[in-house]
Amino acid sequence: MTNTSPGSSRLIATVDALRSALAESPDFFRFTLGGTIDEETAAAAEADGVPREFVDFCRVLDGASCGPNVQLFSLEEAEEHQFYCGPVVDSPLALSPDKLFCIGLIGDTPVFLDRAGGGVLGIPDEHREWVDAERFEQLAPGLEAFFLERLATPECARLALVDDDLEEYDDWLKLLWRAGLAP
Repeated sequence: MTNTSPGSSRLIATVDALRSALAESPDFFRFTLGGTIDEETAAAAEADGVPREFVDFCRVLDGASCGPNVQLFSLEEAEEHQFYCGPVVDSPLALSPDKLFCIGLIGDTPVFLDRAGGGVLGIPDEHREWVDAERFEQLAPGLEAFFLERLATPECARLALVDDDLEEYDDWLKLLWRAGLAP
């Protein structure tokens, strides 16, 4: 069982189910699911300006590789990828490290946590290059909801742009199935 954390019982149960399925699946890569961060690391991250919602999530799950095209960063990886939050010349997006915190990637496109509202933001599907997008699209009202409702479900195949014919070969989707999270 995951140690005591601020995560909801549903998040903890989902992560525990995924970890159990992963432990029973020697054919999957171990780095699919990260571990957890301790209280000292969490306190230091918050003191460095990492949003509490992301820190709390990392107390339950410190990163996940949700297939070949979707990655939810660990705390360490997130700290290395904050350059995505900085302004980009000629980009219509209001990029700012004061407003955004990069939490992962879908393909080559960053996924952000809105520091003010807590929502998870991405770029609408119609844009080929993320910096050319004119607006953000809310992917979920928060990080926990993003993971539980978009990544830890078969919906992840759509986000990851997994071809229907290749779904049966996607390790993340197979892990969801083995964990009882997908039909």
